[in-house]
Amino acid sequence: MKRILLLGAGRSASSLIAYLLQNAVSENWQLTIGDISVTHLHVLLEPYSYANAITFDVHDETQRAEEVANADLVISLLPAVFHIIVAKECLAQEKNLITASYVTPEFLELHQEAQDKSLTILMESGLDPGIDHMSAMQIVRHIKAEGGKLTSFKSFTGGLVAPESDTNPWRYKFTWNPRNVVLAGQGTAKYIKNGAYKYIPYHKLFQRTDEFYVEGYGHFEGYANRDSLSYREPYGLLDIPTMLRGTLRRPGYCEAWNVFVQLGLTDDSYTLDSSESMTYRSYLQAFLPPATDGQSMEECLSLYLGIDPDGEVVQKLAWLGLFEDSPVELAGATPAQVLEKILKEKWTLSPGDKDMIVMQHLFEYELDGEKREITSSLVAIGDDEVQTAMAKTVGLPVGILAKLMLQDRISHRGVVIPIYPELYEPVLEELKEFGIDFVEQERSLVS
Repeated sequence: MKRILLLGAGRSASSLIAYLLQNAVSENWQLTIGDISVTHLHVLLEPYSYANAITFDVHDETQRAEEVANADLVISLLPAVFHIIVAKECLAQEKNLITASYVTPEFLELHQEAQDKSLTILMESGLDPGIDHMSAMQIVRHIKAEGGKLTSFKSFTGGLVAPESDTNPWRYKFTWNPRNVVLAGQGTAKYIKNGAYKYIPYHKLFQRTDEFYVEGYGHFEGYANRDSLSYREPYGLLDIPTMLRGTLRRPGYCEAWNVFVQLGLTDDSYTLDSSESMTYRSYLQAFLPPATDGQSMEECLSLYLGIDPDGEVVQKLAWLGLFEDSPVELAGATPAQVLEKILKEKWTLSPGDKDMIVMQHLFEYELDGEKREITSSLVAIGDDEVQTAMAKTVGLPVGILAKLMLQDRISHRGVVIPIYPELYEPVLEELKEFGIDFVEQERSLVS
């Protein structure tokens, strides 16, 4: 019997847990799920003799060492900041680890030790990062195998709402950690276009967007991720003239979100004085210049930022209640934390809501003197507000990779991301059984 320790049982874990339970008997697995709170799991796991839930504190060294030592494989869906603690414990106990989060410099420092101990720390194994790597590398390798030379690669992904649940003027609801949404994009985005390095500072990020179209689902806009350059080497595209990775939203979102950025409402570096006594209106007012006599807040905001006082941006802000006297009721809060509270009241999925994942890759390449383009698009729709498309696209590839690892079908050691055929081919094939599949279109580009 192989023992799996899954750490983290939040919203994004639902599909992974279901997958592990469905495969546990045939694969002879014993599943232990640990998190700071697991009361919601007791009813779910009651029918399964091979699964149990435990209250788990990642900072409890004794418990952490004991549970990791008892496992054959550890999967971490804890908040990203805790992965490094789990990884170091896995190295100490000589256990393999899978996470869905980004490789960080701290993890790269563990690469050699993991190799020396013949261990695999498999990261970036969910949606984005994860499925994006797998699907992109499949096409990159195909183009190269045909003798083509890649000249441009753009990849954009968005966690959005399905058309039938698209019911607010922002055309957006939370499908993953709200805090991460509020803090998204902070830092400087960097990419390469036509051989020239490009940099977009945070305060300009949401003003510089690209337009996209997905057949059957309409138009989207995308803004650049922080670092598109670091993937040139693992993708084998060091000499590619254009490479850009980014995030998708519906048209109009970025223009409105830019108001928060310009005002400083996404700042998480300091706390607001007397935030507990603020209202949504006074919170917004605190970041505006003093209004002149008879000037409304909407007029002051519009004049300050150069936006139409009767336009869609102000209407989006009004829909959130930012001009109302609703109490903040958060003590010692940062601007970002107050904004998160306001957004959660309006952007939380309602019962029956369905989310939607949209991913699109755009490849341009040259073959036999001809310029060609491949567009590869994925759209996944959730079942409801619990079994979301986000949970499926994050959890299912992690589950499939866990199965491969426990079947000893993964040979790469060290800190690894799924850019190798032995990893992505079986994952992409099995994902089709869950309706997660890409639609590809290829055409010739006229010079």
